[in-house]
Amino acid sequence: MTTPISERLDAAARQAVPVVRGVDDDRLGDPTPCAEYTVRDLLNHLFHVVVGFRSIAAREDADFTTTPDYLDRDWRSRFAEETGRLVAAWGVPGADEGVAGSMNLPARTLGSMALLDLTVHAWDLARATGQEFTPDAESIRTLDRLIEETGPTARKMKVFGEPVAVPEGAAPLEVLLAATGRDPGWSPGPVPDVYSHHEYGA
Repeated sequence: MTTPISERLDAAARQAVPVVRGVDDDRLGDPTPCAEYTVRDLLNHLFHVVVGFRSIAAREDADFTTTPDYLDRDWRSRFAEETGRLVAAWGVPGADEGVAGSMNLPARTLGSMALLDLTVHAWDLARATGQEFTPDAESIRTLDRLIEETGPTARKMKVFGEPVAVPEGAAPLEVLLAATGRDPGWSPGPVPDVYSHHEYGA
């Protein structure tokens, strides 16, 4: 029996929410593995994905053409609330059946796309802000199947970059990240040591 996509989203949310809670305000301008996004940009993108795919589950319109700024009040708690609503929406009987969204794709494929963003962007944020991140293993297997099915189209549409080579025996998460065009070894680089500057007397 196929596991409901809501269960996978719930497991992914349990890993993503602590990462978002762990982002300090002073890291919002930092770079991320998504070259075009700062930490703030990526948080807003992930928020918008969560909100939009909740609407898709309910067979409502979702607008991804613009991304609002979601970081205007207690955004850490609101992210937890929004992911809870996402999981609940996909848990409604029939939500992952049939077709949905403006492109009339299989609903389960769309739910898996939300799962992909919730997983890889949690890794992006964790890596950008120096946090640990351990994905749900079963979710990785679900996402491997998604990328096998949709990867060529996603790369043509520039949603994914070209696959990155990984060594034999790489961890499943590293293989997944590489398939989306990410460098699993990405690092934001050393943080400048301001105390080494002469004006601080060192």
